[in-house]
Amino acid sequence: MLDFHLAELYKTEPKRLKEAVRRNMDRFPHDFMFELTREEYNALRSQFASLESQGRGKYSKYLPFAFTEQGVAMLASILNSPKAIQVNIAIVRAFVLLRQHLTDYKDLKEQIELLESEMNRKFKDINEALHYLLSPKAKPRPIEFKIKGK
Repeated sequence: MLDFHLAELYKTEPKRLKEAVRRNMDRFPHDFMFELTREEYNALRSQFASLESQGRGKYSKYLPFAFTEQGVAMLASILNSPKAIQVNIAIVRAFVLLRQHLTDYKDLKEQIELLESEMNRKFKDINEALHYLLSPKAKPRPIEFKIKGK
């Protein structure tokens, strides 16, 4: 997402957003945020037919920042608008919930593996017989009838 879109989302001015980012550049590695080149920005602006090319103060003279998903989350932690604070709290809660689900999944996986190993021990003979019968090497034995007295 671009900085001016995020400024609108976080209910702050683009100028203030850029200031906050520049003060905290160490929190934004290249995989969190990057600045568009002039060519990229011009190509992007040409995509929007409604954008006017002139107008004093209408568009920033500085190139916009583009933020990845991680950058958007980091941005929420450095901005001080009420909306940014709400988003930051929601992100932290989402991470806590995700960690809890991963822990639950790990516990469930361990319980299933334990149950499988117990069942394999208890039903080893049945399991071996089934594997033998289902293997292509297994051939049916001829049935012999013995007559009593002969």
